[in-house]
Amino acid sequence: MSADDDFALWQKKVEGTNISSATLLATDYLNHFNEIVMLLEMVPDMPDMLEDCQEWAPKGYQQHFHDSAFSDRELAIEAYDHVPDKFRRPFEETIEHMNAVVLRANEQLAVVINEGNPEIIRMTANSTTAALQRFMDVASSIIHGSAKTMSQDEIDAAMAL
Repeated sequence: MSADDDFALWQKKVEGTNISSATLLATDYLNHFNEIVMLLEMVPDMPDMLEDCQEWAPKGYQQHFHDSAFSDRELAIEAYDHVPDKFRRPFEETIEHMNAVVLRANEQLAVVINEGNPEIIRMTANSTTAALQRFMDVASSIIHGSAKTMSQDEIDAAMAL
């Protein structure tokens, strides 16, 4: 079976589910990142929330669904192996950037919280959540079939917290 035939077969399998038939990806995966965004947004007012942020860990797409209550989780896990490279590569690269932003932000927030300047804490948390939102927007567009990603300049700007 050709890659195109395989993809067409999987597109039919995911019809009527919350998995995109354009890419075989599901936006539910982004909930993993929505969690950390919500936690990071609380840090300026409750610096002790950093502990919860530091407990957050990157989680692969299939692992996220394995651990979730998503109604089509088994299908999402299985379909991921059939996502065409033109979507999978930029999606995975975007996720890697998001993971790096979170990990670096946790380190930076620990430093600025220790220094005790509330304005710097707020600026650091806000710039982190803005960067994550930008990457989530890109990931969401990929999930829905866009091949558009961020330019290297946009990535560098988002990564420069």
